[in-house]
Amino acid sequence: MRCPRGRAGGGGEETGRWVIATEEVSETTPHVPAELSSTGALWTRLVALHSQVDAVVERALHRRFGIGLSEFLALAACAAAYDGEMRMQDLTEAVYLNQSSVSRMVGRLERTGLTERRICEDDRRGVYTGITDHGLEVFRQAVPVYENVLSEALERSAADPTLAPLVNHLNALRS
Repeated sequence: MRCPRGRAGGGGEETGRWVIATEEVSETTPHVPAELSSTGALWTRLVALHSQVDAVVERALHRRFGIGLSEFLALAACAAAYDGEMRMQDLTEAVYLNQSSVSRMVGRLERTGLTERRICEDDRRGVYTGITDHGLEVFRQAVPVYENVLSEALERSAADPTLAPLVNHLNALRS
């Protein structure tokens, strides 16, 4: 089997521009491209849409407020919670990150004065993160930026023919 240089998967012998693979390959078996199911293809497009929109929103929030999308979502979750605080485990579920990532994120939010750690009065082992007054003010200012940039990013994604059906479906769900 011959592959352009740098494209052979494993060991191989380089001969000029081509690498000759040394693994056993049946010359009688034609290459049949694998195809995704309709669910797999839809999921791939959804991941692409999420990645595009996420990157645009992330940049806008960071440029304007010095926070990323995960920090924004954490502030949103705390702002919506009773007493403005959440257990770390609940925050992990609210922002779709693992526990280690949430701990680092909460550390960043604490260093910037947007949240603070609080100990549960009933169970001294329980650790909460609570939004501060400063964090609530930043969150309130960030909401319209988030909403506007999100709408603009979705509109731009709707121009992509592979993503337009997903964006249209999202828009229909909002109605």
